[in-house]
Amino acid sequence: MTRRELEARLSAAGIEDFRAEANILFCHFSGLSLAAAMADREADCTDPALAAALARREVREPLAYILGEAYFYGKRFAVSPACLIPRQETELLVDRACQILPHGAVFADFCTGSGCIAVALALSRPDLWADAFDLSRDALTVAKANAATHGVAERVFFYERDLLDAGAPFPRTRYDAILSNPPYLTARDMKEAQPEITSEPRMALFGGEDGMTFYRYFLSHYRNLLAPGGVFLFEIGAAEGEQIRAAAESLGYDCTVTPDYAGLDRVAEVRV
Repeated sequence: MTRRELEARLSAAGIEDFRAEANILFCHFSGLSLAAAMADREADCTDPALAAALARREVREPLAYILGEAYFYGKRFAVSPACLIPRQETELLVDRACQILPHGAVFADFCTGSGCIAVALALSRPDLWADAFDLSRDALTVAKANAATHGVAERVFFYERDLLDAGAPFPRTRYDAILSNPPYLTARDMKEAQPEITSEPRMALFGGEDGMTFYRYFLSHYRNLLAPGGVFLFEIGAAEGEQIRAAAESLGYDCTVTPDYAGLDRVAEVRV
């Protein structure tokens, strides 16, 4: 199968970025570099695994699940259908944490999924330690593998935990920060989502009717987990800036919302 044929099939399936995805699939299964593939548009890949992967993509299975990997913060992370696919906009959360966490800080990563936030932050700041939590045992298996792959397993620890149940004890009594990219899609978002989105775990996406369930619960129940001067750092939905600010201020917090590079609400920084 040639790149031209891949492009045609992906375009017909409604894949918006069909040229880029054709390049990724072709190079992944042919073993050619992008430069080599681009130099010969008629290069042919006969690996039957490419045809199988294309068939999965044509029914809108996410490319990251087909390849078993995604890039985040410049690093390759294993992913599976058990966890949310890491996204570029989440990198802003890691950026901000890198900037504000004190030397030697210990942070919690709520709803860790693939572990990309905790692992990327531990890689960027070798002085940091983390406890990462998720309800999905299968997602935690992926996260632990990513921590081991990137050499931070001795500083990032993983726990199976229902974070909407504040009754169970935590491994530490205080954290310098609680980071989270929790489920925040609204009921309307879920109805209107592209097929690729709805292929991801619903438990990692749906944040209640208005998308705010997890934020409200975390702010209401986990204030005592923050060390003096500690901070909640949340990724939020593009239309949730005013909602998170109102929820935080109603509970006596100060809240600052930082937009992403597209100018959309993205990171909420919440302090006592």
